[in-house]
Amino acid sequence: MTPPQPASRKKAVLALILLALLGAACIGAGQWQLRRAHERETLLAAIEAGRRAPARTLDAQRRDGPDWHTASAQGHWLNPFTVLLDNRNLKGRPGLWVATPLELQDSPGSAVLVLRGWVARPLPPATLPDLDAAPGSVQVQGTMLHRVPRLFDLGSLTGRPDTSLPEPFPAADGHPPRMQNLPLKALATATGLDLLPVVLLQAPAHDADLIQDWPGPSTNAGQNYNYALQWFSFAAIALIAACITAWRTLRRRPSPPSHA
Repeated sequence: MTPPQPASRKKAVLALILLALLGAACIGAGQWQLRRAHERETLLAAIEAGRRAPARTLDAQRRDGPDWHTASAQGHWLNPFTVLLDNRNLKGRPGLWVATPLELQDSPGSAVLVLRGWVARPLPPATLPDLDAAPGSVQVQGTMLHRVPRLFDLGSLTGRPDTSLPEPFPAADGHPPRMQNLPLKALATATGLDLLPVVLLQAPAHDADLIQDWPGPSTNAGQNYNYALQWFSFAAIALIAACITAWRTLRRRPSPPSHA
């Protein structure tokens, strides 16, 4: 009969398995950091290309364009359909983004959603200032995106994200609704507008008491490369420890019994 494996041998095998799993997990984490670095480098290149590209004009025929490109649109503001996006901080100050559709001058019923700017959240009993944009035809310039920048919504974990506009919309009291996130589809359904598939982050302009200081996405790929190096270092340490454990285990292998 084969003698039972010593307890120390079992512990060594278990240690090797755990070190192998740890090394594989660290390698996977390092590869994920490398992918994030490449994504951020691609994003930074797209932003820089958009800034260098000639400005586009959005209208009924030219309804779309790449993210981060400069664009302009001519039309008039649809103030009753203004929506306030909550929890949008600026330099540590709590506030809201003001989003108002701009009906295109050459195509009644068609509009582009414009993020007009940031306004500080008032402390009671103070109230928000008058956020209605000036009437009449205006030309708005800004940066194109294919959706309103989103915040994490706890409702998305329960299947009830905060993306539904109140009914009726617009409200009878004239107060714009507050939401965490605003999908273009939800706004188009509530307003009946033919919305362009892009939004405009308005360039700095004199618009009520609004500030056009838009936060950009993180493009610091360097930190991801640093994290990747750390994870690969941990994987190397785990591999070295596994090799040492295996070597010590093989050294302690019992000699085969001698035959008289």
